[in-house]
Formats: sequence, structure tokens, C-alpha cells
Amino acid sequence: MNRRQFCVSSGSAIAGAALASDLIRSFADVVKAPAEENKDTVTVIKFSNDGRRIGPAKVTKVRKSDDEWKRQLSPLQFHVTREAGTELAFTGPYYDLHQKGLYRCICCDNALFSSKTKFESGTGWPSFWAPIAKENIRTAEDNSVGMSRTAVSCTLCDAHLGHVFDDGPKPTHLRYCMNSASFKFIKHG
Repeated sequence: MNRRQFCVSSGSAIAGAALASDLIRSFADVVKAPAEENKDTVTVIKFSNDGRRIGPAKVTKVRKSDDEWKRQLSPLQFHVTREAGTELAFTGPYYDLHQKGLYRCICCDNALFSSKTKFESGTGWPSFWAPIAKENIRTAEDNSVGMSRTAVSCTLCDAHLGHVFDDGPKPTHLRYCMNSASFKFIKHG
């Protein structure tokens, strides 16, 4: 192979690689498109009101305007869930509740916590060592009060629920410190 043949075949190889790269990118965009179209869907684990696991379900995220949320929620519930507020310690109806039941999101009814993982933390807020299903909550870094915390929200509607800390009991050593205002409690039998 002489120099000219080498240059021509190298140029063809580079052009072919560029074309293949463009085709791969185009194919990747097509493959990604359905996922992007479905960015408003999430998978959550459904539970019956008696706490029985039904299984995973792909559902559309609940999105409403502030006016719609304000019509649905009390001022405190709106402040906590839609504005990432915090209720005063020892004031919520569930911090000292010891009945068996299920804690659902006040905004969208998503199952969040079970009384089976609730414990007395002494903080004045309902505390749990685990959510009912990890798919039903989301966590994110929160530096809003000059300290680093981990905020917890509902996967289905993005309602702010509270924060999670690493000072809880076994087996997880986590303390999901939640606001009563973000829940509705469904008592078991």
C-alpha cells in the first residue's frame, strides 16, 4: 500500500466512523425519546389500606397548581408539603400515635410509612426507621437552614414530608423525622 492509498483508506475509515457515530447517536436519541416522553411517570409500590403489599405500578405523577393544592389542603398542610415547611414539634396529631396503621400522603394518597417501623424518638415528630417502600419516597440534599440535611419527599407528587437522619434504631439506624401535616393515617382493623 502506497502513501496515497493509505491516506484515501484512512480518510474513508474516519468518514465511516463519523457516520457510524452519528447513526449510533441518532439511535440513542430514538431509544431515549420514549423515556423522555414518560418523564412524568414513576413506579411506586401500591398497598391496600390494611398494609398489604399489592405490588409495583407505573403511574403518572400528580401535578397541580398552587391554587389547586390550596383548595385541597389546610394552610399548614400546604406550607409543609408544598413549601417545604416544618410543623412545630409536639403539635402534630401523629407524633405520639401508637395505633397500628398506614401513613399515606395527604396530597396524593401514596403509601409512605407503616406503624410497624414507627418508633418513639422524643423529637416531637412522627419517626420511622424505614419507609414502607423505598420506591415511594425520594431524598435530596437540603442546605436551606445553614446545615446539610437530607429532605424526604413523596415520589408521586413531590410533597415535602420531612428529613432523614442517621441516628435511628436498628436495623437501619435511620430516623425518618416526618411532619404529621404531610400524612393521613389509615387505622388497621
